[in-house]
Amino acid sequence: MSVNRDSQLDMFAKASPAVVQLRNPSRQRLSQPAAYSNEEMARALEESGNYRILRKLTARPVAAARRPEFSRLGIILDTETTGLNHRSDEIIEIGAVAFTFDDGGGIGDIVGIYGGLQQPSRPIPAEITRLTGITDAMVEGQVIDMRSLSALIEPADLIIAHNAGFDRPFCEAFSTIFAGKAWACSVSEVDWSARGFEGTKLGYLVGQAGYFHDGHRAVDDCHALLEILDRQQGDGESPFAELYRASQRSRIRIFAEHSPFEMKDHLKARGYRWSDGSDGRLKSWWIEVGEDDLGDELSYLRSEIYRWKEAEPPIVRLTAFDRFKL
Repeated sequence: MSVNRDSQLDMFAKASPAVVQLRNPSRQRLSQPAAYSNEEMARALEESGNYRILRKLTARPVAAARRPEFSRLGIILDTETTGLNHRSDEIIEIGAVAFTFDDGGGIGDIVGIYGGLQQPSRPIPAEITRLTGITDAMVEGQVIDMRSLSALIEPADLIIAHNAGFDRPFCEAFSTIFAGKAWACSVSEVDWSARGFEGTKLGYLVGQAGYFHDGHRAVDDCHALLEILDRQQGDGESPFAELYRASQRSRIRIFAEHSPFEMKDHLKARGYRWSDGSDGRLKSWWIEVGEDDLGDELSYLRSEIYRWKEAEPPIVRLTAFDRFKL
């Protein structure tokens, strides 16, 4: 259908002023809304009381030099493995973040980072790949650089793992560089419940602290744990200061050796764990307590379990150099 050019011009001439304004933005006089930063928008949502915002956790940079007031060196370490048994399963990834701290548990700077993959002797189980995202193709031909890892581990005053009872046996089976080091566990040696956290898994801690991160890769988890440990809450000490203080105290492992079989449920309910003797410990129920709780625990065993006041169950004193070992 043909349209007369004059008719077209007439149609535009009769357009409403609003339409004409839209066709010519330079003629608009509408005020522009103020620009808000992402943080300002997040804060506004939080202050409404209807939203909870998770901020992406950003890794700290590596410092160019160590500050002399932070004279100690800590390592946050994480491993990914092909399974749960350090005797039969293998490490496929190690992540380590080295940081400085002072005698009071104040954290200084990150001074080194290592992350490396290792090809195991057998294919990675599908469940492990699902949990970690690490595939056989990713580890093919990969070997952990022991020279770089040793440069971080050897001068360390303390190695921290989120479940050191898992990571330490794997690491000591993997290399002698971990032998004789002091270890601390950020699961068992920080009272997370008293700090308002509902769980001890790293993902829970990160989420409840208001962050999210790329989890289940070793170095990423190390960076996340460092931020949570250095998180100050009011006027109290940081989780790392609590952890460091706890690592300096001795613990007592008590073995309820030869305890009556019918008392096993009582021991279990009190927190005792069973050792079948395969890990070199006594074959018996056992528990770890602080020095201050030793007397009460021995009294309980003598009165409630053995029912013999002269009973002397075996005890072993442990420091950070001994705890969480094989």
